[in-house]
Amino acid sequence: MTPRRGGVVIPSVVAGGLLALSLPPWGLWPLAFVGAGLLYWRLAGLRPRTRLWSGWTAGLGCYVVGLWWTGSFNWYGAAVLMVVEALSMGVAAMLVPPVRGRIPAFVGAFTLLEYVRMTWPFGGLPIGGVFLGQAGGPLLGTARLGGPLLLTAVVWIGGAGLGTLARALSSRKAGSWPLAGAHVGSWRRATAGAATMLVVVVFGVGGALAPDGGGAVGHVRVATVQGGGRRGVSDAQVNPATVFQAQLDATALIGREDRGRPPALVLWPEDVVALPGLLAGSPQEATMAALAQSLHATVVAGVTETVSTTAFRNEAVAWGPRGRIVGTYEKVHRVPFGEYVPYRSFFAHLANLTRVPLTAVPGHGDGLLRTPVGPLGVMISYEVFFSDRSRPAVEAGARLLVVPTNTSSYASSQVPTQEVAADRVQAVEEGRDLVQAAPTGYSTVVNHRGAVLQRTVLGRRQVLVATVALRSGRTVFSRLGDWPMLVLAGLALVAGWLLASAVFERREHR
Repeated sequence: MTPRRGGVVIPSVVAGGLLALSLPPWGLWPLAFVGAGLLYWRLAGLRPRTRLWSGWTAGLGCYVVGLWWTGSFNWYGAAVLMVVEALSMGVAAMLVPPVRGRIPAFVGAFTLLEYVRMTWPFGGLPIGGVFLGQAGGPLLGTARLGGPLLLTAVVWIGGAGLGTLARALSSRKAGSWPLAGAHVGSWRRATAGAATMLVVVVFGVGGALAPDGGGAVGHVRVATVQGGGRRGVSDAQVNPATVFQAQLDATALIGREDRGRPPALVLWPEDVVALPGLLAGSPQEATMAALAQSLHATVVAGVTETVSTTAFRNEAVAWGPRGRIVGTYEKVHRVPFGEYVPYRSFFAHLANLTRVPLTAVPGHGDGLLRTPVGPLGVMISYEVFFSDRSRPAVEAGARLLVVPTNTSSYASSQVPTQEVAADRVQAVEEGRDLVQAAPTGYSTVVNHRGAVLQRTVLGRRQVLVATVALRSGRTVFSRLGDWPMLVLAGLALVAGWLLASAVFERREHR
């Protein structure tokens, strides 16, 4: 019998809300498993249309909270985004069989649809993904084996296990089990639930024991510079000269923080050298060259160059200790509706696009910067949420990951804290230490096991100085990428439906 609408909507929304609360800034990571378990329990026995409805409302519960920050830019656009993102859970729920074969199909469907959400449309939106909540939990090490997708899958595996155990307990009659021979179905569910939870433990142990990038092949003293200032303001509200000067003033603090051991690498944030024209021959280029010489260090800074009346370039530029530019990386994964507007002529009829007057030129390359301190893997801002931006750099020889970013336009801590979670996942999945610089925070130092060694305060002028390791080893995920998890998730979904079909055929032939 199909439950009343409230009996579907209420537990589904609660399930989504619990998933959202597992994410930063709340970071209550165990709630992800409770939310996934509640959704698994609710989907049992529902018809396809009702499963779609249940999954979609769970998605709303998750993404209305998880993507709340988007409302500060455009409320009706944010509402559309939340509705569309929630559909991924709706489709996944519809793909789960109603009775038999539910555990493998549930895990496979929700993992595959999360991959779709993280990669499509317009390059996808990993922000708000359940894997980010597990950056603060004991299962983070599984990222070495399967990256964000395995972190996602273990949430749904754990949820299926909890949901199955809950069904086993709720279906028993008082005093009738665990008597021998009574309620065999409940026993089977309890066994299946316990076995499923054991899978989570196995993955957790396997991740902890998996190759983690190896021992250090060298060390480098690094300073990450945060100029500080107001948050929740757009580029148009801030004078670029003020931001640039704030960075220079903050860099002057290095001598107070280095404890007599000056850094060999200085990292500045994204977009703090903002130019109305080209970098070459500009006063800012001369200033950065002189800064690198005076510090006797390699300086990596985020530079934006206006290359035409309609386009700009977002880069990370490295100056060597002699003041010469030794490397440049152009941002590859641009922010849709932030750095460019897809189908601008169409969306111009629906929204005011004056906040995105210029289009970022799409970059190319693997993100590797060869510098005097060693090969660096660069991800600029939004790219840190995407595993396909760090892997090419590590494959090319990067021994340290650096992230110049700019989250100043976000008034709340929601996106900055999720970016720190992404830092931790990236460091673990690639087996590399990671350093991030943001103009108003968070700037971080993260080791290859995902521990945040240092973190700044939002809005404060601050410099972090630390000694980080250079590594050359490879993790399983670094070598194989996403495809093993996609294959396993696909096989799990197919296996679930084969089990469901086999049971149905046996009943038809009785």
